[in-house]
Amino acid sequence: MNFKEAAILGSFISKEHAEPLFKLLVNYRNISSSEAASRLNLHIRTVQDFMEAMTIVGILEKEEVYEKKRPYFRYSLKRRKITMEIDLDTLFEKNQLLNGFEKKIREKKNAGARFSLARNSQYFSSVAIWIGTGRQPKERKISLTIAQGNFLYNLPFPSAETQSIYDIIKKAEIDKEHASEILDIVELLVEYEVIEMEMN
Repeated sequence: MNFKEAAILGSFISKEHAEPLFKLLVNYRNISSSEAASRLNLHIRTVQDFMEAMTIVGILEKEEVYEKKRPYFRYSLKRRKITMEIDLDTLFEKNQLLNGFEKKIREKKNAGARFSLARNSQYFSSVAIWIGTGRQPKERKISLTIAQGNFLYNLPFPSAETQSIYDIIKKAEIDKEHASEILDIVELLVEYEVIEMEMN
């Protein structure tokens, strides 16, 4: 199950009418939205939305039938046990990680970001950036992991030559297991124009 399907399932299964609707589906061979709505005294649109959502996530199946030449759907259970399993490894983009190491970056000139040092002054603990223009820009403070703070502490200054992300990680003696979180903060700070990336 992907995140989109999990979000749909979670949203609809948390409704008060979910259990009585499933009870009907368990006890009826098949049922239409109007029949279920009438049986439970619910608005038909509420039931239709539920039935369609459960069909999308593969819990129900629907069959189009005709009554007096007017088509409608009847729903039945496709499975009687519901499990939600999400593979988080699908969020790990290995190719992006490998390609990201080669990108050359440095701090952007006049970025206006404020880096705060940790107590031991060997890495940054947070970075504050200003969002918006005019008289009332908003400050956004981003807390950093130790690896991220160490990486940014070793980020080349705006006047220095760009360096590859790999070289900065190596210089900062950051373990490779933190590589994905380094790329994540770099991507964010490039978006907020705190870091500039050399274009190929």
